[in-house]
Amino acid sequence: MPENSFRLIVRIVLVGFVAVVVQEAAISQISIFGVNADITPLVVMSIGLLCGSLPGAIAGFGIGLFVDTALFQTLGVTSLLYIAIGYWSGRLRELRDPSHGLVPLACGAAATGVAGLGMALIQFLLGVDAPVSLLLLQQILMSVLVNTLIALPVYEIVRRILYRALPADPRSRRRRSYTTGDFSPLQQPSQRLGSARQR
Repeated sequence: MPENSFRLIVRIVLVGFVAVVVQEAAISQISIFGVNADITPLVVMSIGLLCGSLPGAIAGFGIGLFVDTALFQTLGVTSLLYIAIGYWSGRLRELRDPSHGLVPLACGAAATGVAGLGMALIQFLLGVDAPVSLLLLQQILMSVLVNTLIALPVYEIVRRILYRALPADPRSRRRRSYTTGDFSPLQQPSQRLGSARQR
């Protein structure tokens, strides 16, 4: 295994472990607008956006399993939701290459919505006694709002921790080569020939 890959795995494991511990020990005790912020789906989303679909899905499974274990919930419920969040965040990075600074905000809102609605739906299907009402929907919407406000700081913290261990993105190398004077594949052959003659 390359050293960079090992370092990335270690950092992802540490980020996930610390995120769950901080969430359950501190953040879950703080109420904002009547709801609690939840950084764990934001961390999974951030890992997916930074590392890709496969690392995002694996991190989502591990973090979700740790959350279920820490809260003595049905094992695998949170993992299932977090796998989807990590995978689709990674697919967004791989297919669209999002570079806008506000992308983590939108992804954080979507991740929180998927986690909240998905948990309510799975509990309902499993027959768990959970109130399904407009009040639950209101709480999910407020959770989405609160998590959207903290999505960017959480993403930046995760990015700073993982940045040095991230593999180089070949697309960024291609973009740099085009801006430094190398040929783009969209350039016409005649333009390439003219530039070569001038040299």
